[in-house]
Amino acid sequence: MIKRETYLSKLRQLKDQNLIKVITGIRRCGKSTLLEAFKNELLSSGISAENIVFLNFEERGNLNFTNWTALYDEIIKNVSNDEKYYVFLDEVQLINDFEKLINSLYTKKNIDLYVTGSNAYLLSSELATLLTGRYIAINIQPYSFKEYILANNDDKNTDRLFRKYINDSSFPEAVTLSQNNQNLVNDYLQSIYDTVIIKDIAQRNKLRNIHNLQRIISFLFDSVGSYVSPTNIAAELNKNSQKSISHNTIIKYLDFLTQSYILYAAPRYDIKGKELLSTNEKYYIVDLGLRNVTATNKYDTDLGHKLENVVYFELFRRGGKVYVGKHNDKEIDFVVQKPNNEREYYQVAYTVNDEKIFKREISAFKNIKDNYPKYLLTLDFDNTNIEGIQKLNVIDWLLK
Repeated sequence: MIKRETYLSKLRQLKDQNLIKVITGIRRCGKSTLLEAFKNELLSSGISAENIVFLNFEERGNLNFTNWTALYDEIIKNVSNDEKYYVFLDEVQLINDFEKLINSLYTKKNIDLYVTGSNAYLLSSELATLLTGRYIAINIQPYSFKEYILANNDDKNTDRLFRKYINDSSFPEAVTLSQNNQNLVNDYLQSIYDTVIIKDIAQRNKLRNIHNLQRIISFLFDSVGSYVSPTNIAAELNKNSQKSISHNTIIKYLDFLTQSYILYAAPRYDIKGKELLSTNEKYYIVDLGLRNVTATNKYDTDLGHKLENVVYFELFRRGGKVYVGKHNDKEIDFVVQKPNNEREYYQVAYTVNDEKIFKREISAFKNIKDNYPKYLLTLDFDNTNIEGIQKLNVIDWLLK
């Protein structure tokens, strides 16, 4: 089992805090495994097994629990008021009125509560409505590159592993399968895609035209790292189609795709005006291997955008809000607003050995007059400082 330190460290910090910990993320990204790993940490730290309640509602022994009041009574009967208890509810959506169960357990001050659930039921937009008590969402994704290396510890060639990482899947189970049979990986990714699209999005939102949804997904998967808007998506998809897709339909479908965590939106931020712009966002795919499901994802093509996708999620994991930036007529790949109200700027390029590309990437930084850190991430081997701009090898940066 790969130790998911990024997320475990957050759970350690939140332990015994008066908050409901909700672990969210796309299906099969490792939510249940993370919960199990944290439970084992509690046991190793000396907490008694009698003070830990761990229920996975997909397990056969727990299938009889469907009514939330009966389950609440079952949990509470083993909880005394003078001790601390840790309650883990995995796949909680299988319990009828599960939000009533969570909120009722939350009122017990000696219970520390941890929850995971299917995205068909625990969508980000609904957490505040469902959970009237205070909660914090921990959003997890498939393996980071550092975790990917740990999962492939028999291969010591970091450059080769990175080339594989930006072309293939980093879902935990897909990484394991790829060590045996790549065809099994493709089947596995297809099953994830079908479940998210059909169950989490189409069935839940009662969509009748799945074909249009899949057309939008294919367009966005093919446009990773490019500026898009509902207007230009509609214009592109309606070019050679007898049935047009409306602007409003695209807005609605974009919302469904981000809520199910298959796509993440990076809003556009005007650095000079210090405001968010309402046009032209970028979208990044939670797992680059999923592009194989809808498009011909040729190995070692579109590497610049794939690299940008990897950097986006690494910035997301490291904390802060991630935007794409605009400064006058120049574009900055990423602006990260950190929790301490500081900022970082990033340009991402596969290589800047070409003088024109180098000047273009650097020029975007030139007119930004503040003293916040500026980074140029590439696959070039040199790590240098260029007039205050730190040029870093992206693999070194990912493993830092």
